[in-house]
Amino acid sequence: SYGESFLDTEKQKAVISESKDIAVIGMAGRFPGAKNVSEYWENIKNGVETIIEFSEKELLDNGVSKEELSSEHYVRRRGIIKGVEEFDAETFGYNAHEAELMDPQMRIFHECTWEALEDSGYNPQTYNGEIGLYGGGANSSWQYMSMAVIASNPAARFNAVSLIDKDFICSKVSYNLNLQGPSMSVQTGCSTSLVALHQACQGIQNGECQMAIAGGVSVSAPPKVGYLYQDGMLSSRDGSCRAFDLKAGGTLFSDGAGAVVLKSLEQALEDGDHVYAVIKGSAINNDGNRKVGFTAPSTKGQYEVITAALQKSGITPENISYVEAHGTGTSLGDPIE
Repeated sequence: SYGESFLDTEKQKAVISESKDIAVIGMAGRFPGAKNVSEYWENIKNGVETIIEFSEKELLDNGVSKEELSSEHYVRRRGIIKGVEEFDAETFGYNAHEAELMDPQMRIFHECTWEALEDSGYNPQTYNGEIGLYGGGANSSWQYMSMAVIASNPAARFNAVSLIDKDFICSKVSYNLNLQGPSMSVQTGCSTSLVALHQACQGIQNGECQMAIAGGVSVSAPPKVGYLYQDGMLSSRDGSCRAFDLKAGGTLFSDGAGAVVLKSLEQALEDGDHVYAVIKGSAINNDGNRKVGFTAPSTKGQYEVITAALQKSGITPENISYVEAHGTGTSLGDPIE
């Protein structure tokens, strides 16, 4: 319906041809309390709390020491995703041993990429064009747990690195799904997925690929562990994140994964794709040392990057009705946002 209403005149068609708009034509995700994007949206609409509080037995079984649990500052809450231990290895060309060794993040990113492509209606085995993949994963203790098991076998170590190192996430998925465009593992800390999206848009606009998938994944191993609260650090005292709230006292790190399929808007409309959203423009920068500390945001840096994104998109601030922010829920980050 978007395409039908937008392409009413030849003039509008000409505007699209000259633009660098990017269409989102497929989506997939895993979130705490939601196995897909639809369930996630229902949780948001209904204000469902999806953070879990772990029992003492669960925490002890996942390696938390009794000493940590006895601390009054130990927080037993996190957001975890279900099915981390499940993986259809044969579908992706792995044997049982490789699937067991593989970092759960890589397993889940395989699945999300597959599901996003499926949602877009494209099969990478038969698609006549290059599909790029841009994404990243978090540091995981799984790497150290797995490498310790095979430390004495050089050949096994060589094979294992490609299955558990986050730098190989995209290249592994591209190999197994036959994605022949750029395959770039991105790592910029908390902004990894957004920067991957920016780079994917550029890849399409620069003609490096006709379609692109952008996303990210963060899954801790073992999953059912909390953390020790420390005053002045990022994590919250009670395991809740209350961004832009008077009671904001820190953030909460949880598991999750997501991927979107992108194509130029002009091509998407011509191909009859379902368009979820349109990316008008994006921009990235860095604060340098224009801030009070390494983890602190810079007002000037944010102002500059927002201005650049607006200029590239060709829209004015007056046309924006909704803003999504980082939302750390900290006394330092919230005022800057």
